[in-house]
Amino acid sequence: MERKSLIPRNVIEILGKLSYGESLGAWNTIRFKKELVKEFPQLEEKRSKFSYKVVYYKDLKGFEKTLKEVKREGNLPLLLWVFKEEN
Repeated sequence: MERKSLIPRNVIEILGKLSYGESLGAWNTIRFKKELVKEFPQLEEKRSKFSYKVVYYKDLKGFEKTLKEVKREGNLPLLLWVFKEEN
């Protein structure tokens, strides 16, 4: 299966929330805000299939190695930070 990175039209920075999924009992749903979908209009294609890849590094050394690979390949990642909000 061939995967092709989606490329945004502009630099974007959006704050959003994770949703709690009652059926799975976990914080497992990420809802993209309208601004993000505008930057990736392909996400509006209902018949298309999309996938994602999550990578988490425990140290900067591993991240820097991957960053070199990203530079070589020319694919830009979508960076995602996960925060715990204060009540």
